[in-house]
Amino acid sequence: MDDHPIVRERLAELIGQEPDLHVCAEAEDSHQALKAVEAFLPDLAIVDITLKDTYGIELIKQLKERHPKLPILVLSMHDESLYGERALRAGAMGYLTKQEATKKVVTAIRRILEGEIFVSDKMAATILRKVAGGASTEGGSPVDVLSNREMEVFQLLGEGLGVRKIADNLFISVKTVEAHREHIKQKMNFKSSSELLRYAIQHAIKDGPSASAEKA
Repeated sequence: MDDHPIVRERLAELIGQEPDLHVCAEAEDSHQALKAVEAFLPDLAIVDITLKDTYGIELIKQLKERHPKLPILVLSMHDESLYGERALRAGAMGYLTKQEATKKVVTAIRRILEGEIFVSDKMAATILRKVAGGASTEGGSPVDVLSNREMEVFQLLGEGLGVRKIADNLFISVKTVEAHREHIKQKMNFKSSSELLRYAIQHAIKDGPSASAEKA
């Protein structure tokens, strides 16, 4: 499931070159994605983090609630340090950036279909350090302290959306968005909303501009 047709077409082309894999459905938002999975019962779903009507983390949760055994691969423009662990906690079995997709998407699909987790060596090392007792956040991102919803608000602030537009996008009230913004400011130790906004915009610029179901 991806809201960019060109990305979906390129993915379908790459996957279609494999004799034992094909794309059985595509979707540009979570509503279409849920309907497609119900209709086609794919062996694996590829989900983007940024969709038209929600964030991929929430879609992953919904898919896992309805189809607990469905393997999910996240393919995103966002660096794994931002969403990698969040995606795995939500139920995904792999995380791949779009920059790596051309070379690694087929490998990732096959690994996940075999029941393995697919992440980069860097992300695997980070997770192992935490499991091994290091609760240290050294090398982590400042946004790690944010909840999934706060991360969504933070990302949309960085994309230049105002409070009302964020509320519309996330289907929540303006007061709730303002409360999330205040919590983000406190958690990240910003003195003002303008300081938070500047950081969010810089973060969005650094992260870059902003999935599909597979049948084996």
